[in-house]
Amino acid sequence: MEYKIGIDLGSTAIKTVIVKDTELLWKKVVPTAPGQEALALKLIDDGLTDLAIKKKDIGGISVTGYGKNLITQAHTVIDEVSANAWGVYLLSDKKARTVINIGGQDIKIIRISEDGKLSDFKMNDKCAAGTGRFFEMAGRILDTPIYDFATLADNADASINLNSTCAVFAESEIVSLLAKGTKKENIIRGLHESIARRIAGMLGNQEIEDDLYLDGGAANNGGLASAIEDEIFRAVNVLSYPQFTVAYGAACFLM
Repeated sequence: MEYKIGIDLGSTAIKTVIVKDTELLWKKVVPTAPGQEALALKLIDDGLTDLAIKKKDIGGISVTGYGKNLITQAHTVIDEVSANAWGVYLLSDKKARTVINIGGQDIKIIRISEDGKLSDFKMNDKCAAGTGRFFEMAGRILDTPIYDFATLADNADASINLNSTCAVFAESEIVSLLAKGTKKENIIRGLHESIARRIAGMLGNQEIEDDLYLDGGAANNGGLASAIEDEIFRAVNVLSYPQFTVAYGAACFLM
């Protein structure tokens, strides 16, 4: 019985999954830190222990992400955009055609063909605004866990227009708003709407397929998905484990 391991060495987190056939059996994430290979190998050991399987049962290790060349034991190295496309395609029952991936340091718009292959993508990596690091910054300044953002945004009684498209200036803008006594609920709603406008601009005038998915750790923030829906007038789907789709896609390349 062979199992496949997928590792996504991202800029802010290391995600590891264990897959049998196309079934996601196990997953775990840790923050990215020095010694990424050791951290990834420790995750593999954790998975083997939790599933009570032996190393000889592992059919292959596939690695992707910013640090994909750091794992010397990898059998396959996959670019993260292709892994993302394949992972979302399989986990969506082959429905996904467009993916908005919010990574630690960039935002990607990924187009998927009918057979699950990457057909096109664009990436905004000039600034961290709207990315995972941006949300971490906002959570730190607002002294609020990111997983509370959706509920707080729902409780907002006004929408704050955040004008800054640069993470550094946005940080200053948030600090200034707090100093003026602006409610954090209103700031968070404004953050969501600002990021939704940025994503809508990246999508441009191109036709958006009906099966659109928001992906990456930030997709767990339901308030952001709702803001994007309001901005582009389209349903935005979110998979059960959006942070692990890239690692999962990498593992499934070994099938």
